Amino acid sequence: MNKAQTFVPVAVGAALILIVAAWALPTWNFVISIGLAKGLAVLGLVLMMRAGLVSFGQGLYYAIGGYCVGLMVNLWKINEAVLLLIAPVIIAAATAAVAGLLLSRYRDIFFAMLTLALSMLLYGLLVKSVELGGTDGFNIRGVTLFGLPLSGTARFNGLVILVLICFTAVITVWCFGKTALGRLLPGIKDNEIRVEYLGASASKTIYLSYILAAILAAVGGSMSGILVAHVDPEMAFWATSGEFVVIAVLAGTGNIFTPFIAALALEFVRTFAYQHAPNTWQLVLGVIILSMILFLPTGLGGVRFGKRKATVEAGEKA
Repeated sequence: MNKAQTFVPVAVGAALILIVAAWALPTWNFVISIGLAKGLAVLGLVLMMRAGLVSFGQGLYYAIGGYCVGLMVNLWKINEAVLLLIAPVIIAAATAAVAGLLLSRYRDIFFAMLTLALSMLLYGLLVKSVELGGTDGFNIRGVTLFGLPLSGTARFNGLVILVLICFTAVITVWCFGKTALGRLLPGIKDNEIRVEYLGASASKTIYLSYILAAILAAVGGSMSGILVAHVDPEMAFWATSGEFVVIAVLAGTGNIFTPFIAALALEFVRTFAYQHAPNTWQLVLGVIILSMILFLPTGLGGVRFGKRKATVEAGEKA
């Protein structure tokens, strides 16, 4: 049985489990929505990390997605979800295509700091501009999909759409990883010069990966705006991008399901910690994150790899 015959059923099963969980636990739909929306942004970040690059500016595209929805709903009175999702994808892809021309030439800390600078530029613009909502941002109401409401009391409908989007994103990234460009990402991380000597373009691979990561973050921001019914400049702030990096570290790069698992786990832990320890919830959250980094240095994606490696070694000894 090839990997496609096992991967797709697992992805379908995971999507069904999320939908059933959201239906059975309606009070947790808000938390699940935030976790999955952030998971989309982290999925793109993990893709970049496979090439050895860490972006501290994914909040830029997360905010682009959210603010596109906010502006279209409040200024242009567009409430159709299809249009609200297509526009951010186009704008984020165009922005990443321009920014990527510069960023694809840099590596290591220079890449990280440049992405952070771009995100903070947008944050400053959003905070200072009254036309863009200022520090208050926008409330988003009345979004529908062909007449079906997606937010408020009908958040479950929007959550089902988000799960389907996450499923599509996972399949897309998995297929990208099977292409020639996708297979080059680990090679770029290990030895970029050798990749260039083989005749492949590391800059082109990073450029296309950056655009894909931007699109995923924009879709996540769009769905966050629709389901949370609010967007504000904090979406582009460095703390948001830093949170994406923390989730990516917890997820690891070995599995494309783990960004969503790590994002959901972090949101649930944050919620429980705030509920039961409102004065020290940051401390509780920090201890849990440090413990995971200490005992799972390769992230959640390395758990299965470790078992597989042990199995292989046992088979070789036999």
